[in-house]
Amino acid sequence: MKHIATIICAAALLFGATACAQTKKENKNMKKTLVAYFSATGTTKAAAQRLAKEKGADLFEIAPEVPYTSADLDWRDKQSRSTKEMQDKASRPAIKGTCRNIADYDTVWIGFPVWWYTAPTIINTFIEAHDLGGKTLCVFATSGGSGVSGSAKDLQKAYPQYSWGESRLMN
Repeated sequence: MKHIATIICAAALLFGATACAQTKKENKNMKKTLVAYFSATGTTKAAAQRLAKEKGADLFEIAPEVPYTSADLDWRDKQSRSTKEMQDKASRPAIKGTCRNIADYDTVWIGFPVWWYTAPTIINTFIEAHDLGGKTLCVFATSGGSGVSGSAKDLQKAYPQYSWGESRLMN
């Protein structure tokens, strides 16, 4: 009788350890998604929050080291910060930090408001500051009148070494 109880206990421990190992393996193989976004006025932030909820994703704000003022964003002013940045293809506005756990993600959605029919140059800063190899990069954008396809094509052309997925306009 004692031997049967010992065998039952040993079997229970074995099954429990196997189930635990399987759960850890499944968790390791689960795909994780990040929604990284730049929002100058809050519109793209709201879209990023909706997308993160839909995808069950984590959020990361691409925040400029020096925040944009309303004067910086005046696209009609040829001397405004945003105008100057967008006219200079080499412009890389500094960001406040990097996503330290970027390696944990399989898919990264990159969001932004469309400026001058493409992504703001701060998006290049984000891409160049992170190792995005082996991930699927997707694009979402907000815009008052432009589509997202031109922005997505520009990023794909600038960074052909990455795997690009879908793109979405989220107004």
